[in-house]
Amino acid sequence: MENSKSELLKQIKEEVVNLKESPLYKERIQNKVFPVIGEGSHDAKIMFVGEAPGKNEALTGKPFCGASGRILTQMIEFIGKKREDVYITNLVKDRPTDNRDPLPEEIKIYAPFLDRQIDIIQPKVIATLGRYSMAYILEKFGLLSELKSISKIHGKVFDAECSYGKVKIIPLYHPAVALYQNSLKSQMFEDFSLIKNYE
Repeated sequence: MENSKSELLKQIKEEVVNLKESPLYKERIQNKVFPVIGEGSHDAKIMFVGEAPGKNEALTGKPFCGASGRILTQMIEFIGKKREDVYITNLVKDRPTDNRDPLPEEIKIYAPFLDRQIDIIQPKVIATLGRYSMAYILEKFGLLSELKSISKIHGKVFDAECSYGKVKIIPLYHPAVALYQNSLKSQMFEDFSLIKNYE
């Protein structure tokens, strides 16, 4: 099973690398940077879904490897896990210009790759990091009526059904929030601790 999962995820990587129809492809080539597909256990019970790569991520091809990545690692360790135990990816796989928010057409192009990653890895918990991944995942799983601002629904747990069975959706603040609003940091750790109950 692991081999076939690895093969399927490798296929996604190859498709994203050659995704010439993406408006971000040309920029990636010009800047000599990488798409960020995802990393971690292919049998992870917990999947974290961010929004899009930043500068450090595009330079390395690894998700959450800058300052906000250090916060994410601390939070994962806080719930007794290591980064290699979980799977970390983004909704958009290439860095939007100057770290701007992803555009609707970019989300539309990249989202099917995330859908496939979810079906391959089959997590029990999908924790979204930030408002764009939260909005996409809630809509994907038929929970659009629950969508409110992230300040209202962070740390709430939603039940959903997917191709392989039941899954819990937990919207979380993006780790970068802890860098800019230190007052929210303890709340973010508290939200994270919920994940342990559902894996």
